[in-house]
Amino acid sequence: MLQRAEPQEFERVLSSMCTVPHPAAREAAERFLATNPGDPGTYETVADLEREAVDYLGEVTGLSDPAGYVSSGGTEANIQAIRIARNRADTDDPNVVAPVHAHFSFTKAADVLGVELRTAPATDYRANMEAMAELVDEDTVCVVGVAGSTEYGYVDPIPAIADLAETVDALCHVDAAWGGFYLPFTEHDWHFGHADVDTMTIDPHKVGQAAVPAGGLLARDRSLLDALAVETPYLESTDQLTLTGTRSGAGVASAVAAMESLWPTGYRQQYETSMANANWLADQLSARGHDVVGPELPLVAADLSVPMTDELRERGWRVSKTGAGEMRVVCMPHVTRSMLRSFVADLDWY
Repeated sequence: MLQRAEPQEFERVLSSMCTVPHPAAREAAERFLATNPGDPGTYETVADLEREAVDYLGEVTGLSDPAGYVSSGGTEANIQAIRIARNRADTDDPNVVAPVHAHFSFTKAADVLGVELRTAPATDYRANMEAMAELVDEDTVCVVGVAGSTEYGYVDPIPAIADLAETVDALCHVDAAWGGFYLPFTEHDWHFGHADVDTMTIDPHKVGQAAVPAGGLLARDRSLLDALAVETPYLESTDQLTLTGTRSGAGVASAVAAMESLWPTGYRQQYETSMANANWLADQLSARGHDVVGPELPLVAADLSVPMTDELRERGWRVSKTGAGEMRVVCMPHVTRSMLRSFVADLDWY
């Protein structure tokens, strides 16, 4: 089976937030595949690269002296951010307040960490601040904002969320796993330089075009990460703050290679291309009578029927739906105008 198997082609993938790695990222991943940044005392070169990756991510997110590490992805980073908040708090009944559109990894985090997850309704696809304010209390350890939601690509009012966290002495975490490499080229206020954000998730293996797995957890101050540290008596390093322990250096090296190649000019060009493609698709769908949500970032949701979506899947298009039933198209770097023209042509055929 393995000799005959080929990986998924991206030529009809329209709903994934993964993409084709940059050639330099692919090459770097192969070179560092067998290294382990979880043991930095032994694997010093990849440990140095991880510090470089974190510095790059700090540039992207407005943080001059960043702390953090390259995670397996957004799920790990979000779990770790909630773990930091829980471990630092002085309460036996911790809760986390997030908008209803927060990624499902926060449900996992609440389950794994034994915290209560409270979700507030959205208004116009963004966090409703009055509803969130009603949910925080003296046991709230973290208030979450989303900068580029998974279903619609919308951006929460991050400064207001940070201010709300401060009122109850909670940490503010921003999930920019997908949006983080598009947002620097917009007018949104979303990062450490715009608000008193404590921790952030941002994934190089999404729009950043690194090889999977290469997520990112950033913290405003190194002391926040101390809440994660455990002793590692049999390694050359004395402690470890990651969740996964042993990690392949492939993600670390590919993240550095991608950002070294693309930041900032290449990412700006990609944002402009992807945003133009999303606007074009939204116009095409609207002209055909569909109700369209967005795009605020390069993601389009539209009210295509379930039978139509199923027919598109049968014709080879890899599309998914939002929780409310709209079809969603994510204009990742591999999504070209030619692909979208073919997609619309198949819509017209249906």
